[in-house]
Amino acid sequence: MSDAGGRAAVVAALEAFPARLVVAAAVAAVAAVAAAVAAVADGPVRADEWTPEQVVRHLIACEIDVHQARLSNIAMVDSPTWGWAEPAPWPGEPDLPLDGLLARFASLRATTLATIADLDDAGWARSGTHASLGVFDVRALLANAVEHDDNHLVGLVSG
Repeated sequence: MSDAGGRAAVVAALEAFPARLVVAAAVAAVAAVAAAVAAVADGPVRADEWTPEQVVRHLIACEIDVHQARLSNIAMVDSPTWGWAEPAPWPGEPDLPLDGLLARFASLRATTLATIADLDDAGWARSGTHASLGVFDVRALLANAVEHDDNHLVGLVSG
């Protein structure tokens, strides 16, 4: 039995996210400048907050080291297991500006979407076990990616 509606919804959400991220990153960049100006007068900005660039770098790391890696793993291994992963911001291309980072993320997400587009019903049915979240089939794995995307998007726009 196919879950085409659920699959289509999660793929659509993954596909729409890069454009949503561009808008949120622009809003966050403006807010970061405003916060930096205010910090000069009001004291230091919290050290545990990521800049918009760091958030996008984190999303790049997640796309490579979590989403793409797990899709590859689930395709090659029967019932793989995964530990918790919350990658640090991607360290590659340290001088890449925010617009370049956004383009890099969009390119990586397009690669992920191409991988998903090639899945047949058997591919969608494959599953693995996350150490703290339980068994995920491909749709659930991708739904988790959408939730992660949305959490960071909310963080960007709420500052």
